[in-house]
Amino acid sequence: MATNEEELYQEHILDHYEDPYHRGRCEHCTHCHEDDNPLCGDQVRMELHINDKGNLREVYFDGDGCCISQAASSMLVEQFDGKTVEEVKQFSADDMLKLFGAKLTPNRQKCCLLPWRVLQAAIYSPIEGDKAGARFSSHEQA
Repeated sequence: MATNEEELYQEHILDHYEDPYHRGRCEHCTHCHEDDNPLCGDQVRMELHINDKGNLREVYFDGDGCCISQAASSMLVEQFDGKTVEEVKQFSADDMLKLFGAKLTPNRQKCCLLPWRVLQAAIYSPIEGDKAGARFSSHEQA
């Protein structure tokens, strides 16, 4: 039987999965990156608007995958909306696992850490021209 703390984590995760924070497109995207977890097929794309002062003015995600990867993406985007590139750089994998909250097996930790890896790469990935229009297309037309 789950403890009250575990139930709260599960409810928080489901809230982020069912009603994600900033899932979609970043209208004024300056940086983006996408990646997947080859073990399970989860995909995450982060689109950011970073201003000249290094502030994340907008942070959005999109993707496909399990509840863990998608809820973790939502939590991470919410955490860093309005923060700075320096704060993203300082945020470690352990910080991400603590933000997620629930205890995870090593394989499930990879699902949780996928959005963290994508965000870390996105701050170093400025876009050029119409590359901002690229999206996941493999699952859009089933």
